[in-house]
Amino acid sequence: MHRLLTFFLISLIYQVSFAAKNGFEIIDPLVPLNEIVSGGPPRDGIPAIDLPKFDVVKNVQWLADEDRVLGIEIAGKVRAYPVRILNWHELVNDHVADQNFTISYCPLCGSGMAFTTNIADTALIFGVSGLLYNSDMLLYDRNSESLWSQLLAKAISGPLKGAGLPQIPVTHTTWKHWKSLHPETVVLSRDTGFERNYKQSPYRGYEKSRRLFFEVNHKAPKTYHPKESVLGVEYQGQFKAYPFIELEKHNKSSFPDTVGGESFLIHWDKASQTATIESKNGQAYPSVVSFWFAWFAFHPETDIFQTPPE
Repeated sequence: MHRLLTFFLISLIYQVSFAAKNGFEIIDPLVPLNEIVSGGPPRDGIPAIDLPKFDVVKNVQWLADEDRVLGIEIAGKVRAYPVRILNWHELVNDHVADQNFTISYCPLCGSGMAFTTNIADTALIFGVSGLLYNSDMLLYDRNSESLWSQLLAKAISGPLKGAGLPQIPVTHTTWKHWKSLHPETVVLSRDTGFERNYKQSPYRGYEKSRRLFFEVNHKAPKTYHPKESVLGVEYQGQFKAYPFIELEKHNKSSFPDTVGGESFLIHWDKASQTATIESKNGQAYPSVVSFWFAWFAFHPETDIFQTPPE
């Protein structure tokens, strides 16, 4: 009887700490195993773009001025990645010279982030796992098959568990605004090697709906619409959210603020609904624009910028 009970307990612990999902063996992850769920597609069912091609501005007639892009400046090169394409692929493995990086976009969280992928003298190549944590995409690197949380910027399981992905500043803005700032930019081409209808979004209507497709472990207060865009910033383990609706009421194109006791400069462009942040030395500082519900799900202890009373 004692042996049976011991065997049962060991089996239960093993089941709690181990699972095979979408072909990944997940053992003792950094997040609760039962909160890692399938988003529907299998591993690589949403195909990452591994060999991106780019067009010059004059050849990009298919993008409307109000279309959103993720813009990046890296090693002297300027590139734009249209959300119209990222909605279908979520990841672009790219490089400039010897700098390897990944552009990531989670349509469910509205979150676009860029990461340096040169880790321990190895260039990691990422794919879409088809798994989610807190409604946010889990990437996996094809080198070790570790799973990485986008919004945590960290490997949550696998041989690289606990490793972080260094974040690169990225601007989430309109095509009109980006090309006005950077007329020399190139743009991710629709010639991706895949047949997709980049004129339409597979998530049409989702951004305006209060409905979430997947559960999260910290539900955001109803102060803001769940899909309200926020600029999320972290410094020294302290987090702060800048809801766009508050920035719009504040109505200042630039203003100083503090995160974790450090001084920063917040930039806001109302016309393009673009928020960015600079460190006190004038350098772009890594941040993320995401939906309010997603930022709060990962950072329930977040500070929130609110328009000062007049």
